[in-house]
This record gives sequence, C-alpha cells and structure tokens, in this order.
Amino acid sequence: MSSSFNIVAIDGGAATGKSSTSSAIAKALGYLHIDTGAHYRTVTFALQKSGISPQDQDEVKNALETIGLGTSITAQQAFLTINGCRPKDTEIRSPEVNAVVAHFAAIASIRKFLFDYQRSQEKVAKDNGFPGLVMEGRDIGSVIFPEAQHRFYLHADAQTRALRRKKQGQTDAIQQRDAIDASRKEAPLKCPEGAAVIDTSQYSLEEVITIIIDNIQSA
Repeated sequence: MSSSFNIVAIDGGAATGKSSTSSAIAKALGYLHIDTGAHYRTVTFALQKSGISPQDQDEVKNALETIGLGTSITAQQAFLTINGCRPKDTEIRSPEVNAVVAHFAAIASIRKFLFDYQRSQEKVAKDNGFPGLVMEGRDIGSVIFPEAQHRFYLHADAQTRALRRKKQGQTDAIQQRDAIDASRKEAPLKCPEGAAVIDTSQYSLEEVITIIIDNIQSA
C-alpha cells in the first residue's frame, strides 16, 4: 500500500451513522466512498431473485460461481454491480432483504467471495485517480484492511439507533442484526484493535465528521 494513498476504515453496527459519516468524509477529502454493507445487500438481493435461501449453502456456493462482480462509480461513490447490472437502492434495502441479509452475510463462502472484491477496491480507487478511499462496514479495520492508516469504530445507544432507523424509513431489527453479526464465525462484528472509538449518540453528525477528519489530518 502506497504511503501517499490513504485508507480510512469505519466500522460499527447498524444505525451508528457509518454511511452518512463515511460519505461526508470521502467528499471532504476527495476520497472514494465504499459501503460494504451495500455489497452484502446486493448479493442477498441477487440470491433471493434466484429463489435461494441462506439455509441452502450448497446452492449459495453454486450461485456465486455464476455471479460476476464489477464496480460502477458515480461522483465519489463506488457501487457493486452484478453481471454488469446495478440493482436499485430501494431493491437492496427492501424489507425482504433486511430480513435475511445478516444471515447471508454470515455465510463463509459469501464473505470470501466479497473479501477479494473489497480488497481490490484499493486498486479501483487508485486507477480512477482518487488519493484515498473510505470504506465502511463491520470488518474493515479488522479483516479487509487491518493495515489501514486510519481506523474508527462507531457505536450509539439503542434509542438513538432506533430513532435513526425510523427517520430512514427502515424496518430492520437492529439489535438482532448486530447479534447475528457479532456471533458469526467468519469476520464477526467487533472493534478493531487500536481503532478510535466514537459514541455517535453523544455528538451531531457534523461533530463526528469533524472529529474524524481532525484525527486523520493530525495523524
């Protein structure tokens, strides 16, 4: 990893402010923003369309062999494409996807499938002229980019997270998703060792963004 290219890893559970924070930081620094949660949602959506459930792990493995992954970049946002097509945001964030995405994300073959792709996004960012990337998820600083120069872990209290989800119009069970993510064998949700921990329920979005950018720029 080039010393002139910065990777910012932002981890945390659902509704802790990862996406809003990561997107704003990428915009402020001119970096590429990558939401890995959307990757798992996109793969989940594709598998659901094929009638595959997370219990059918052999079928999942077979289906992954037919899926070609690509990247579509709009402004400073990178999106996962499946066989050249990018699903709509409303499709990958539907109640149907919300209900099972954590179960699909716990499958080892899917995590391996997306691991190599997510690691490759460093080259995608460089090839497209970005000086760095901001990648958000649940295992970025611990598994995908443990060597990232800047690693952060966001968390918030249950009431704050529930209110955020309500404002977003989302219906997923936050605590249930986090319990599944934290207990899975493959790359569980956890705070990466050495990451800066921020309780986003104590600050406004603008304050969290400022804290992180100040941390990055002073490093």
